[in-house]
Amino acid sequence: MEFKPHKYQDEAINKIIEIDRCGLFLDMGLGKTVITLTAINDLMFNRFEVNKVVIIAPLKVAEDTWVKELSKWDHLINLSMSLVLGDKAKRIKALEIQADIYVINRENVSWLVTYLGRDWDFDMVVIDELSSFKNPSASRFKSLKKVIGKSSRVVGLTGTPNPNGYIDLWSQIYLLDSGERLGKTLSRYRDTYFMPDKRDSYRIFTYKLKSGADKLINKEISDICISMKAEDYLELPDKIFVNHMVSLQNRKAYDDLEKEFYFEFEKGAEVTASSKSVLINKLLQLSNGAVYMSCYDYFMVHDDKLNKLEELVESTLDSPILCFYQYYHDAVRIKSTFSFAEELSVDTIDRWNEGKIKLLLTHPSSSAYGLNLQNGGNIIVWFGLTWNLELYQQANARLHRQGQKHNVFIHHLICENTVEERVLETLQRKGKVQDELLDYLAFKYR
Repeated sequence: MEFKPHKYQDEAINKIIEIDRCGLFLDMGLGKTVITLTAINDLMFNRFEVNKVVIIAPLKVAEDTWVKELSKWDHLINLSMSLVLGDKAKRIKALEIQADIYVINRENVSWLVTYLGRDWDFDMVVIDELSSFKNPSASRFKSLKKVIGKSSRVVGLTGTPNPNGYIDLWSQIYLLDSGERLGKTLSRYRDTYFMPDKRDSYRIFTYKLKSGADKLINKEISDICISMKAEDYLELPDKIFVNHMVSLQNRKAYDDLEKEFYFEFEKGAEVTASSKSVLINKLLQLSNGAVYMSCYDYFMVHDDKLNKLEELVESTLDSPILCFYQYYHDAVRIKSTFSFAEELSVDTIDRWNEGKIKLLLTHPSSSAYGLNLQNGGNIIVWFGLTWNLELYQQANARLHRQGQKHNVFIHHLICENTVEERVLETLQRKGKVQDELLDYLAFKYR
């Protein structure tokens, strides 16, 4: 297929070429994969600045998206790719193949750094979903931090750079500039731009921005980071959010557990919450219809959400539904109710996009990044919400992206007067903070 880039895609390609260490905060659906591959192609075969590239991506994206995009476009015919996936033996074999681009899932970054040791010879690193490196304590960040300075070029791709606020930015920007803009350490970053928020006598649990610090951070990183929102460049169909308020039939179980941190169900089953955080998780489980008694055993409490999902399935007739669940028991109970429901996997992606699956189930952490599912349907149902804004926005973008021809309906199943209402409010509040950064970094045509 011939690639005819939009003007904004040309600008993004040029940014990767012009800036050695570049952060592209591109909204979902703007074509960041083909943008990046086109820049790599130019740097490798026209400018001779790059010889060997590693792309670090979420697992399903590494398995599916990058190789499909490479084979899709005529102008990329000279690029070769090796997928460094699977068990250790398969990964080693893939690294031994002569290729231009090596794609590895982010869970194996630490292994790659250890395996190559001093022989790290990638002169370009592409981090697909840079925000998955937002935790400076995570082994993937610590490992990549050791070697990324050896690579002359780094590209960080994400549509959600600060899903939980500006505190998330430090480690991501560090991988781009080795601490030049926001400081060499997280503690220095916090001391400069933040003040303690929630704390006790010994520990600080959260930080909040000092007055005007957000503007200072935005300015510091604006020379290497650009933002593009889909709404500014694409005529996408509307997103229509629908909240379905579900009444709990077993209200006593929820209220007593919330008040006493304990509840005894029939047949002697009992649930105890040892802390507020555990309590919130148990309340969310209960809202969905079942509560874990142990790591694997759960007690069914109600079918209120299943009944609401059944109404939605019936009302949408033959229209496919992409359903996001939060707990394993959600998927088990949904599949036992709907015999035609299937789990998302590499094998079901094509069948979904061909319109052959009526109800596709997936956890947002398994499918939120990079997958193109817009051809299979336009209806999303959140059986249970996530606290994570990044996963929430990315998951919705599996259908609401370039190529979608219909308005996308996003249904939330929310139990009335429960912690689920607070989760929805939190997602909306976090979204406003992130929008401030993206608006500042938004790339405007000159």
